Amino acid sequence: MKKVHYSNIVGSLMYAMIGIKLDMAYGFSLVSRFMSKPVKEHWNVVNWFLRYLKGYESKGLIFSANTEKWDYIEGFCDSGYAVDLDKRRSLARYAFTIGRNLVSWKFNLQHIVVLSTIEAEYVVLIEAIKEAIWL
Repeated sequence: MKKVHYSNIVGSLMYAMIGIKLDMAYGFSLVSRFMSKPVKEHWNVVNWFLRYLKGYESKGLIFSANTEKWDYIEGFCDSGYAVDLDKRRSLARYAFTIGRNLVSWKFNLQHIVVLSTIEAEYVVLIEAIKEAIWL
C-alpha cells in the first residue's frame, strides 16, 4: 500500500464527482475518511469507483441557455434512513435547478439521529427549504 498514491486518486475522484457524478458524493466522502492509513479494502473500493466512472468518461454537466425555463427554481430532496451504520445517521440529499441547470446540491449525513424514515424526510425537507430561501 505504500506505493499506491491513495490520496491523489481519492482527490481525483472528488474532482470527477463535482463535474460528472454528483450521486457518488457520499461514497467518495466515505473513502476519503481513510486517507491517512488506507488498507487493501479501501483500495479495492477506490478501484471499484474508478471502474464505475470509466463508463462516464465522455459525460459531464452541461449548462444550457434554454431561456424558456429560467422563470422558476425546481428542487428535489430525499433521505436514506440510518445509512451510516456506525453513527445511525441518515443521508440527506437535495438538488436545485434553474432552467435545467444544476445550481445547488448537497449530499451529507444529517446532523441529528432520527427515529423514523418520515422524520428523516422532514429533516432533509427543512434543510432544502432553508437552501431554497437563499437561492
